[in-house]
Amino acid sequence: MSSQWMDKLVIPSQAKMVFLIMDGLGGLPMEGKPGTELETAITPHLDALARGGVCGLLDPIAPGITPGSGPAHFALFGYDPVDNNVGRGLLSAAGLDFPMTERDLFMRVNFATVDSEGRVTDRRAGRIDTETNERLCRKLAEGIRPASGTEVFFATEKEHRALIVLRGDNLREEIAETDPQKTGLPPLSPKALIPEAAGTANQLTDLLNQARTVLADEPKANMMLLRGYSRYHRFEPMSERFGLSPLAIASYPMYRGISRLLGMTVHAPTSTLEEEIAALETAWPDYDFFFVHVKPTDSRGEDGDFDAKVKAIETVDALIPRITALSPDVLVVTGDHSTPAALASHSWHPVPVVLSAKTCRPDRAERFGEGDCLFGGLGRMSMSSLMTVALAHAGRLTKFGA
Repeated sequence: MSSQWMDKLVIPSQAKMVFLIMDGLGGLPMEGKPGTELETAITPHLDALARGGVCGLLDPIAPGITPGSGPAHFALFGYDPVDNNVGRGLLSAAGLDFPMTERDLFMRVNFATVDSEGRVTDRRAGRIDTETNERLCRKLAEGIRPASGTEVFFATEKEHRALIVLRGDNLREEIAETDPQKTGLPPLSPKALIPEAAGTANQLTDLLNQARTVLADEPKANMMLLRGYSRYHRFEPMSERFGLSPLAIASYPMYRGISRLLGMTVHAPTSTLEEEIAALETAWPDYDFFFVHVKPTDSRGEDGDFDAKVKAIETVDALIPRITALSPDVLVVTGDHSTPAALASHSWHPVPVVLSAKTCRPDRAERFGEGDCLFGGLGRMSMSSLMTVALAHAGRLTKFGA
């Protein structure tokens, strides 16, 4: 839906909205299991929301398209995921509150493991801990020398994820990513996708060659994979578009970065979901839109661990009463994309959603799961329309036309 006209329908309201986002929520059945991870989990509180609210399925980008986390989150907040697509590096930089300039090129890094023949054996280096990541970033900063006239910065995100920033003139983002997306293959070359990016590609090739030497003695993280190149972009904040005072509660830097780019206040980092809910309770009087991000559902899906993803969902369900006790005018529970343990990766499958509000028209959903949501009252719709529907249920949109 085009914001050029929809945003003009926004009206002032005191209504409070919560978006509880279980990253990678959607799943698939596996042999010996009664359904998807969400359908297998024991979720009495989410099921109660489904019975009293309205359910559906969301396509993050378009039917059949597997989304990245970045564009999927932009869609969740009502921003067109195609028009506003940026490289993950920018999201990481914003999440770390890196002091950005217009001369910067941002890149997301996965520390990875390669064998003696240069083939990737682990794209996440065994999910090294954050302290090891910090040591590696210091080691790279000391050992790598960029091209003349260019500066390079290394910053830790979390676990195996890091940020590289090149600062210089005429840097371009049209570069091929080096992650082969599967093990058993060597890292790809950072090839220029347009002629104007050739100089930047050459700099990145040299940087990766130096990194391989610097990291050669590391038992796990002996290589870097580059993803999500991006220059700086500005976004219209949610306060201007929707008249909201938004707060983001998220532990992972990238999601904090998306929030910061969209003008949300970003709460101090938390370590557990319980801490996130406590932060929501403490901040409740001061904001009217709350984004609460849950990462373990996605991580366990990427690990291919069906049972662990089920447990992560059940952990969220147990905390739902603390959210409903705050009496939000609108509570949305969904994911940004599907990460079925059966695939151990993001997938194109639509994402289940439940919206709870006093203005809901009840549907026939009895449980919060993919099967029930298929026949829910929201139907199957674009994820970027979710914000519009939530604003309507919060009484924040006026009538269109005479």
